[in-house]
Amino acid sequence: MEHASFLRQHIQQIVTLSNEQFDIVLQHFTPKTVAKKSYLIKAGQKVTSEFLVVEGLLKTFLFDEKAKEHILQFAMENWWVSDYPAYAKQQSGDMCVQALENCIVLELSLADKASLCEKVPQMNVFFGKKSFGGYVALQKRVLSMMKSSPNEKYELLLEQYPQLFQRVSKTMIAHYLGVSRETLSRLHK
Repeated sequence: MEHASFLRQHIQQIVTLSNEQFDIVLQHFTPKTVAKKSYLIKAGQKVTSEFLVVEGLLKTFLFDEKAKEHILQFAMENWWVSDYPAYAKQQSGDMCVQALENCIVLELSLADKASLCEKVPQMNVFFGKKSFGGYVALQKRVLSMMKSSPNEKYELLLEQYPQLFQRVSKTMIAHYLGVSRETLSRLHK
């Protein structure tokens, strides 16, 4: 699907725009192709944009002081991704965003987002609802990590995102759930 029609469908799930308004919206997004294993964002890099995934799969992660990978998020089609604390402050971040498949994303800088919301006020509603939905999902994930058993976390992920298990390795699933690869193998059985 061409990126313009993808973006229009994505936005129209929340707000309705005229053709003229959508033309303004489209001017603020930059399509970008990201090859598998390439980075959209690297730790230490200044983060000025967020990305809407049109096609493909990415992961947001960081390494701890022992070089252990911690996956914060997988982002597939229709999901937004960035190092949001760094993006909000337009500063260097701690996280990496890497393509797990060949991807097409739509880039939106913070400056373009502000300009867009000024020119097309309905986009404030769109971004507000998207942000709120992301906040709810993140809070649910944090609570699940705090209070759920490894088996409960695994079952919830399998229930919510069964397609993820076809697209990423068990090692990555283990890093996302915060369990060892061995524990994940036991849960999978």
